[in-house]
Amino acid sequence: MRLYFNFIPIVKCEIRSYSASRDSIGQGLVGGYLNGSLQKMYATSCATLSDHTLKDNHVSDMLVDSFGRLHTYLRISLTERCNLRCQYCMPTEGVELSPSPQLLSQNEILRLANLFVSSGVEKIRLTGGEPTIRKDIEDICLQLSNLKGLKTLAMTTNGITLSKKLPKLKECGLTSVNISLDTLVPAKFEFMTRRKGHERVMESINTAIDLGYNPVKVNCVVMRGFNDDEICDFIKLTREKPINIRFIEFMPFDGNVWNVKKLVPYSEMLDRVVKQFPSMKRLLDHPADTAKNFRIEGHCGTVSFITSMTEHFCAGCNRLRLLADGNFKVCLFGPSEVSLRDPLRHGADDDKLKEIIGAAVKRKKASHAGMFDIARTANRPMIHIGG
Repeated sequence: MRLYFNFIPIVKCEIRSYSASRDSIGQGLVGGYLNGSLQKMYATSCATLSDHTLKDNHVSDMLVDSFGRLHTYLRISLTERCNLRCQYCMPTEGVELSPSPQLLSQNEILRLANLFVSSGVEKIRLTGGEPTIRKDIEDICLQLSNLKGLKTLAMTTNGITLSKKLPKLKECGLTSVNISLDTLVPAKFEFMTRRKGHERVMESINTAIDLGYNPVKVNCVVMRGFNDDEICDFIKLTREKPINIRFIEFMPFDGNVWNVKKLVPYSEMLDRVVKQFPSMKRLLDHPADTAKNFRIEGHCGTVSFITSMTEHFCAGCNRLRLLADGNFKVCLFGPSEVSLRDPLRHGADDDKLKEIIGAAVKRKKASHAGMFDIARTANRPMIHIGG
């Protein structure tokens, strides 16, 4: 069911739980997997929202695209460097990293972040590469958390060094953490990441729980023939701990040798899970959520599916991206970028920067091109874009 809304944080939704008798809906997706089969779906119907978002929230028109989508979520990549070499993120031959002088300095990051937050951005997520390997990460978190109007400061990390750094990061204002983990088997972890470190990631997850992060979000990219047999094992982590396990459909980026045969679609994942956990119920999602969220009866944590490929959520997209080299990107899968670093270093004032940002946002398309077109379109490796 398609959702129509005007993108504000309050929505009344009617939730339909998973039913034993399911309708057959042919979608013609993923090599015919869903064509003529049973589509295991949770439908959500949303009420009409207020048309006074800009006026009520004092949000700059800079953040509103030509389709009326309000962008209040900025992802900032702090570095292109990483201490892992994950196969779906980095090509086998590696990538050429931008020279350090071409990357944004701490002051440049803070100035641009302040510009976005003062214009209406309420959430910032720090990404990479691996953001924790940046030496000034604590200072950046402290400065960002003090920006007036910022409600959430989050980070996506591989967890390799997080355990030691997280207590200080929390003191500096980090309010939410996503930890990437694609397998519970150490040998498979080493194969996928081309590095050791499984125990350290598990330690970071437990450290985050001990520090009171609730939920601790664990991101798992599901790939057929590699870790799709572990889906229900991951869900067992949510039984006793406040973990939100987030299964992500395998997405194409430059150099990651994406193949539709490796893609496990949401409907298939959901079918497997419900067979083992029949009490799973759909939760109410925020209109701008990237995830479809569920809870299993008796479990402390939750389960989510990020369906970028088979059921895109472009209609509710509220995200923008600032890359480590200062390029601004309005769509993860779109090749279009515009530099904010260059005008910033050439003395552009805030009004000029807002003009550049606003023009890029207005050019944002209604949706991405679809997974097969994305796979054929030149884009950057994920490690350049930021997780």
